Amino acid sequence: MRPLSRPLVAEFLGSLLLAALVIGSGIAARRLSPDDVGLQLLENAAATAAGLYALILVFGPVSGAHLNPVVSIVDAAFGGLPWRHVALYVPVQIAGCVTGAIVANVLFDAAPVSVATTDRATWPHAASEVVATLGLLLVIFSLTRTGRATRVPAAVGAYIGAAYWFTSSTAFANPAVTIGRAFSDSFAGIAPASVPAYVAAQLVAAAAAILLLRVLYPVAPDPWPVGRPVKENP
Repeated sequence: MRPLSRPLVAEFLGSLLLAALVIGSGIAARRLSPDDVGLQLLENAAATAAGLYALILVFGPVSGAHLNPVVSIVDAAFGGLPWRHVALYVPVQIAGCVTGAIVANVLFDAAPVSVATTDRATWPHAASEVVATLGLLLVIFSLTRTGRATRVPAAVGAYIGAAYWFTSSTAFANPAVTIGRAFSDSFAGIAPASVPAYVAAQLVAAAAAILLLRVLYPVAPDPWPVGRPVKENP
């Protein structure tokens, strides 16, 4: 298999499972606790936090477990992932998340594709996405730029689990997942008309993260630990 094929397969499968995890746990939460929105959110957040930890452990050694276009963009900005690879990672991540939404729908005996109707495009939601995404990127790259990459899986899971609660948007923080969630009219869904505002906010956060990281962590360890798959044994 070509060297880049393995990371792309990992990014597709990881993104698929991430979207299935977020959407599927949202569907399950609504069915298990139909009269308690707070409990639904708790169940959705807990499943996502735990699942993220596991997914990063599984796919990190192969592709860096970006599973998120803004992570790939920031990694490339610091020289970790070649820009030509970003151009391949991003569409694969989006395709994986859309496929994951379909899988989640099927797992719960819903229509394979259903267009979400939950309108989330408000200023508080957009501001929340800037904060949630910026925080996620600071968590990831502050650890990798200080030689603590092994702590990323747990830290990302913990941060996203918390960000579900302290942001009004419930911390999508991922353009690919945002697009995928438009394909499921469920607890975790987002109306297509709301997607551009979320993605724009996430990209703004990526630009801000690059600036802040250059100030806070100007020197990175060598080799850069994110986005460099483990080499295959000869």
